[in-house]
Amino acid sequence: MSRFTHLTIRGFRRLVDLDVELRPLTVLLGINGVGKSSVLDAISLLSASAPGRLRERLAEMGGLTNVMSIDRAKHLVLGTRMRVEDGTTLDYSLTLLPTGVAYTIEEERLCQEDEFQLRTVEYIESRGNDTRYFDGSGRAGLLQPDPFHDDLESSLSQAPKKFPAPEELRRHLASATLYHALNVDVRAPVRLPQTMQPADLPGANGETLVSCLYTLRETDKARFEAVEDALRAAFPSFDGLNFPPVAAGTLAMTWRDRAFSRPIYTHQLSEGTLRFLWLATLLQSPGLPAICMIDEPEVSLHPEMLSLLADLLREASQRALVVVATHSDRLVRFLKPEEVLIIDMAEDGAASATWADSLDLDAWLDEYTLDQLWRMGQMGGR
Repeated sequence: MSRFTHLTIRGFRRLVDLDVELRPLTVLLGINGVGKSSVLDAISLLSASAPGRLRERLAEMGGLTNVMSIDRAKHLVLGTRMRVEDGTTLDYSLTLLPTGVAYTIEEERLCQEDEFQLRTVEYIESRGNDTRYFDGSGRAGLLQPDPFHDDLESSLSQAPKKFPAPEELRRHLASATLYHALNVDVRAPVRLPQTMQPADLPGANGETLVSCLYTLRETDKARFEAVEDALRAAFPSFDGLNFPPVAAGTLAMTWRDRAFSRPIYTHQLSEGTLRFLWLATLLQSPGLPAICMIDEPEVSLHPEMLSLLADLLREASQRALVVVATHSDRLVRFLKPEEVLIIDMAEDGAASATWADSLDLDAWLDEYTLDQLWRMGQMGGR
């Protein structure tokens, strides 16, 4: 399975110069304001370059100058590395330069490194208006850029779809999705009946949660049962989910509870129950994006549920890169040092990143749990 293994961010808010290893489960830990969410936003921006949504995403962020490190950067550099199944590595980087109220793609490069054959194959080399696509054999100019090439969108998004490895990187990178705390207001989509349709994800706002669970029950019984097993572990009186039709082509969802004689509808469920149900469904979904980012998944969850959440995150990371941002010591209690990337702030205000297992914690862990060490200041990130 292809895996993203590295991330480079230079000049993005507090992330003045960050080069970090990415692990299947990467949990960003730190106090408010140190740059955890900025890492997620930077990945989202890099992801937007793959399907040609760079201009749109930058506009949503207020423009390039609004996200660049104040007084510390003249350009923004984003890059990633993906290990593909044949053992080779794809390296992609993008450099943006502010020009007035807009920006210029100063440099862009995509290459494939084969460490066994000791060779590097270029696919994209772009500097300003000069874009070159390579045919994979080392010869340039055989694949000409589209005459209508958009200089404000990445060459990656406009490259000819001729080579499997670059296309795999584009597809995986474009799938990256950032999930925030689920909206559980009275009229939130997750609380309402939903249109019956095939769905392999529950939706960022839970707008397809019912359809996703119904689809799982009908097409992937094992995953549906895994969701129900997680619910039984979290809620001992839980007895199952049903999907009664409420109108033509519309389904509701009910929660059977052994403590009650009548089923409970989604609009009657508590915030924590709905959020855990949504997270369990997301992390078991067959459509889990190649890069799944979750900001503060612990919101509204009882501390005893966090052990189950850690297991769900760990299982999902076997199928995708799962990046989580948290400042919850209660969640950290159920994590391993090799899953925790500590985001700290230097005296000059720039963010740094350190994997917890690179610290000398073995002797401490004989007497303390990981969350206790964090509260004690032994891991930084405070």
